[in-house]
Amino acid sequence: MNQPSPVPKRAILVVNAKSRKGREMFRHAVVRLRESGIEVIKAYPVRKPSKLQPTIEEAVNSGAPMVIVGGGDGSLSSSVDYFVGKDCVFALLPLGTANSFARGLGIPLDVDSAIDVIANGRRRRIDLGMIDDDYYANCAAIGVSPLIAETVPHKLKRALGRVGYLMWATYQMTRFRPFKLTVGDGPDAETIDALEVRIANGRYHGGTELVEDAELDSGEIIVQAVVGTKSSTLAWSWFTSVVKMRARKKTYREFRGTAMRITTDPPLPISIDGEVLAHTPVMAKVAKGVIEVVAPADA
Repeated sequence: MNQPSPVPKRAILVVNAKSRKGREMFRHAVVRLRESGIEVIKAYPVRKPSKLQPTIEEAVNSGAPMVIVGGGDGSLSSSVDYFVGKDCVFALLPLGTANSFARGLGIPLDVDSAIDVIANGRRRRIDLGMIDDDYYANCAAIGVSPLIAETVPHKLKRALGRVGYLMWATYQMTRFRPFKLTVGDGPDAETIDALEVRIANGRYHGGTELVEDAELDSGEIIVQAVVGTKSSTLAWSWFTSVVKMRARKKTYREFRGTAMRITTDPPLPISIDGEVLAHTPVMAKVAKGVIEVVAPADA
């Protein structure tokens, strides 16, 4: 049996310096990576959001054996496209608010421990989700999540982190309206009343474990819909999920497959790992085993 290839010891570091902890942690990350035995070929603190994706694309195409991306879920999700079909390992430093993708991989949320994973972890081949032709890392969502993503004050996220995010989410739930969700196409399509939809490649959404059966290497996508017409039902679903009450399973329906048509009435925006990037109707798909990431050795 072939042994898996070791994690590369040479890498380019790209940090979103606009992420919650990016600016203050950039220099520290460079020093700690080198102390951990990683040769940092180049290091980029990207302060303009418009420059982040071109910088990552250039780093991957340079031939570097590994590219380390530091940022929040939006930064990480926008990065994965450039690794598809490339012989380049994707490593991550969780520097955002929710850090759902890192949680799903079992990566610690403090920078020093995350760097220890990069230095001593293992390669893991994982799936990506797709909304039409756009790859994403963890979870796309319809409902209150895009409303939060479009309106949450940056200063609130920066000052209070995940607590501020949850406070804003609670406020937005009072403004939200239910919708009709149709999953599938043709005679097998099913339509239900929905309050929120999670199109999940990973288990975490908003830093909370909501889609518990989703795995990053399962080869399937899970569409989880919170069913109902009252905003109180959505609040109850979130609460029971956070505290792991058995009642949580009665608040949602799940659909599983490799590709599913998603339609809503009315048409609604979709947040993809925290960034509003699409609108219904869309095709949700799984791209099986298309990138290699660095994961904890004991994951």
